[in-house]
Amino acid sequence: MTDQAGQQHTPDAVPAGAAAHHSDAGDTAEAAETTETANVVDAGDTRDTGDTAEARAFRDLLRGLRVWDVELPAFDVATAPDAPLPLFRQWLREAAEAGVPEPHTMTLATADAAGDPSVRTLMLHDADERGWHFASHRGSRKGRELAVRPRAALGFYWAAVGRQVRVRGSVTAAGPEESAADLHHRSTGALAAALVGRQSELLGSTAELARASEAAWERARREPAAPVPSWTLYVLRAEEVEFFQGDAQRRHVRLNYRYEGDGWRKELLWP
Repeated sequence: MTDQAGQQHTPDAVPAGAAAHHSDAGDTAEAAETTETANVVDAGDTRDTGDTAEARAFRDLLRGLRVWDVELPAFDVATAPDAPLPLFRQWLREAAEAGVPEPHTMTLATADAAGDPSVRTLMLHDADERGWHFASHRGSRKGRELAVRPRAALGFYWAAVGRQVRVRGSVTAAGPEESAADLHHRSTGALAAALVGRQSELLGSTAELARASEAAWERARREPAAPVPSWTLYVLRAEEVEFFQGDAQRRHVRLNYRYEGDGWRKELLWP
């Protein structure tokens, strides 16, 4: 994480009378035209240009937000294990003990066939010697993207302890039996959501969703083992795992694990 300095730069001052001494009507017209041209925005683009009071207030808000105003844990890289999995499990457990809400939530980044990226937040289902586990419908955007480009990256951020973990590698889909077992070990709500299905499709109205959800909840309670054929468990086999420990003095510690042929290699990175 990098902090934003929030410094505002102003143009150099012009000596009093200098502009009046050198300008004439032509100069004034040219300056006005230049200013007008600089402010022209494509008529089809209605996005905020950043000059409104609301935009300035938002920037001021961002620049005023502080990070890591609490004591953060130290990270002695000399004690780090030879492989990333034990350290990841330790850090997630310590995040939970520190009161981080839902420390098993993560961001998942995928890309489509053209290389256009997508990112979303979802739950980690497991992390073992095979890799990092998550699940979704095959027909969802993430499922479609993983089908054509089976690579992904995960990101975990635990603000209370100033820690991040990034995981990158190839992704494989588990078989139907393992995928079904993953789903049916989860809550009734998770099963109901899976039964609704149609993830990432266009929705006509919230009322339509409410009806589908109510029916799905009824079935999930009635059939705890109800099948959801599209539900797929994915496993990301890590090729690189980075552990980031924030520091209030910005001397962040970054320990990177890279898998090379016969095992993991550890390396430190500049923050």
